[in-house]
Amino acid sequence: MLVRFWGTRGSLAKPHRNAMRYGGNTSCVEVRSNAGTLVVLDCGTGAHDLGQALVEETDGALGGHMLISHTHWDHIQGIPFFTPFFSPDCSWDIYAPHNLNQSIEETLSGQMVYTYFPVTLHSLGATIRYHDLVEGTFQIEDMTVRTRYLNHPALTLGYRLEVDGVAVVYACDHEQYPRGHDEGLGAQNARHVEFLRGADLVIHDAQYMDAEYDEKSGWGHSTAEYAVEVCLAAGVKQLALTHHDPLRTDDAVDEIVGNLSKKLLNDGESLRVIGAAEGQTIRFDSRAAAATDNDSQWFPAAVAIAPAMSEHSILLCSADNHISGQVSAAAAAEGIHLDTAVDQAQAVQAIEDHSQSLVVIDESLGHAQALKVCRKVREQGSRSTPQAPIVLLANSNYTPVELAELCTDRIVRPFSQEYLRTRLRTWVLRTTCRWVRARLPDNEAARLEALHDLNILDTATEERFDRIVRSVAEALDVPIALVSLVDSERQWFKAHLGLEARETPRDMAFCAHAILDDDVMVVPDTFLDSRFADNPLVTGDQRIRFYAGCPLRLPNGHVMGTLCLIDSRPRQLDGGQISVLKEHARMAEAELVNKPSAD
Repeated sequence: MLVRFWGTRGSLAKPHRNAMRYGGNTSCVEVRSNAGTLVVLDCGTGAHDLGQALVEETDGALGGHMLISHTHWDHIQGIPFFTPFFSPDCSWDIYAPHNLNQSIEETLSGQMVYTYFPVTLHSLGATIRYHDLVEGTFQIEDMTVRTRYLNHPALTLGYRLEVDGVAVVYACDHEQYPRGHDEGLGAQNARHVEFLRGADLVIHDAQYMDAEYDEKSGWGHSTAEYAVEVCLAAGVKQLALTHHDPLRTDDAVDEIVGNLSKKLLNDGESLRVIGAAEGQTIRFDSRAAAATDNDSQWFPAAVAIAPAMSEHSILLCSADNHISGQVSAAAAAEGIHLDTAVDQAQAVQAIEDHSQSLVVIDESLGHAQALKVCRKVREQGSRSTPQAPIVLLANSNYTPVELAELCTDRIVRPFSQEYLRTRLRTWVLRTTCRWVRARLPDNEAARLEALHDLNILDTATEERFDRIVRSVAEALDVPIALVSLVDSERQWFKAHLGLEARETPRDMAFCAHAILDDDVMVVPDTFLDSRFADNPLVTGDQRIRFYAGCPLRLPNGHVMGTLCLIDSRPRQLDGGQISVLKEHARMAEAELVNKPSAD
């Protein structure tokens, strides 16, 4: 793997005689795999020189991939000056965070309208494809790319590139999260550490120093000391400090790197720290890939955000009119429905009446009331309906331990409207843009053998099964009822009321999850369930909003599939209704092992 820096300055391009060695161009990094896959990280003013170099170094057609962390100007200003975009022989894919109301193509077009630039985005000669990303993972040729939301006033993604047994993380424009109550890293910073875990190189925002941070808090950038701290916690091998402040001279960067390196040496740490500099190249030898997190724990990053944001809601619990106005304005700007509660009683009632994508609690309620609301949110969560994230609007970095442990995130006053809007958007996206494929049962081989021994797959419809789905659908007032059998690559429907399809891919199957449960699996609202929110059966024409599936078990214990219910609207099942579903499932189990009668 090769990493080459073309722009390392932050916020503003700064050509200056005292900024020659580290450079004055804004963010742009070139990454190449051993097989030749080309990835460009951000397209600041450094992209101009990169584009010129690529044209000179390449014979024939030129293609690549551009990963944009966010759309602040210092990270996209090089796009109109990137020479490969003007050639009809070039083909490029551009990736960037998905905003709720505007695609990346629309956003980039905005800086190239007539008022600002003589050439429009659509006038570029190259073939350019645009991809809107959420937090998750996707593949670029031989590279695995993992994305993680960073802490910045604009929606920003960090990128982790894994190829040739090497991991490089690009975390530019990221601010440290408020510390935990015990002055440790806290949950959000710990999440950032896990994203960096074991990387060979981390290219990390380090615009400020600790001594400067108090005046820069909330601006969306890290200190150099914080970058070192999280890299040490993550076991990173090498740290490249980047996004140098426009006022930082070469000598000042040298001093920062020298002091940090000296302290690491004195402490016996092996982490190597460098200052990222224009023209600098770092090479890594290929090696066997190290074990990484199971991909099933990562959501697909390149998914369409199909569920309309109007289907999701935020609950705000605040007794402060000013805070209520801020959150209301932020939600309105993102097109997200907002419910409000001014005290604990109203909040608890709202939680019982409706499902929320996010709960925001203001400390103006008082710690005792805030605790009761948090506990209610946690009580509402279950395996089938995950808990809504809780964001605490805190008065200071100190939060009582019990309250801090119940909250998912904290936003500490003072904060800007833009910052609040971005953080709310981040959590809504995290809770609504997910789709998890079910793991295989531990006894999968024996289970499939038992299923095939039934000799029932791909057989004609039979009244003995159709009767069951008609009966349960009528009893529980649902439009769709199925006897679903889960095969190796598909779920196949022996009986299907209200649905024309006879099968769907197993990757999409709710029933593939249900066969892992001993009891009935109920999903009251798929839009609020992180396993199914972006499942094609939810976002597509089927528009599944409710699912309940009871496992169908043979006498030998193997689960063949489910008797399942589906609706296009959210709903709950009470204990009596679940009993009815179980009774009908027992009938279907009996029919699976019985031979059909002669008539």
